[in-house]
Amino acid sequence: MFIDGHAHLDEIDKIDEAISQAEAAGVVAIVGVGTTIDSNRTILSLAQKYPGYVYAAIGYHPWEIKPETVDETLEFVAKQLTACVALGEVGLDYKAKVKKPLQREVFVRLLEMASHARKPVILHCRFSHERALKLVQESGLEKAVFHWYTGSIEILQRILDQGYSISATPALAYSPPHEEAVRYAPLDRLLIETDSPVDYGGRPSTPADVRQTAQLVGRIKGEPIQKVAQKTTQNAQQFFGL
Repeated sequence: MFIDGHAHLDEIDKIDEAISQAEAAGVVAIVGVGTTIDSNRTILSLAQKYPGYVYAAIGYHPWEIKPETVDETLEFVAKQLTACVALGEVGLDYKAKVKKPLQREVFVRLLEMASHARKPVILHCRFSHERALKLVQESGLEKAVFHWYTGSIEILQRILDQGYSISATPALAYSPPHEEAVRYAPLDRLLIETDSPVDYGGRPSTPADVRQTAQLVGRIKGEPIQKVAQKTTQNAQQFFGL
């Protein structure tokens, strides 16, 4: 059994087909993540359509932040967050065109919502791992996953010391920093995901590809896929409260 802990289901064209393929591949649950008001609405709708299989996480991706939509989006997230298993995808991206002070302001407000609602957080933190960690620590959140982690081992150790987790994707096949992080992190701090429909090796991914993630983790860890599947499924259940 596998759980895809991070999928952009609103961006998958043939979603019903993708869900059927995931079930056939042994995927027992998918956490759909939102990035804007529209994608959040779609994720919430899919969670209603596939109860007990698709679970909603709503957020406001740093790439999508626009000054004119900040208040509306944050108000939407605040109202709907209690119906979700997590806040996400949220965070910082210091390679994005959105100004850093605005990113930080939005991120802090979102973390306050998660803390108040006692929800775990799914983090995007490209070129901003240390800053994101600091803000998450200051928010007092107990559960956070640093999605597709590619930062330094020194920061990763601080993430682990704080009790937080990281997630693994099919990018393990070609990303040395991602592979190094997954090799370093203990299995009980790993979630697996696809970030679908991200393209890996020339083909858009779907949640069924989380099996590939588990195989790659097993190869790196020197563990059978059965153990990786069992432990990461347990990790996801505990993290998201499934």
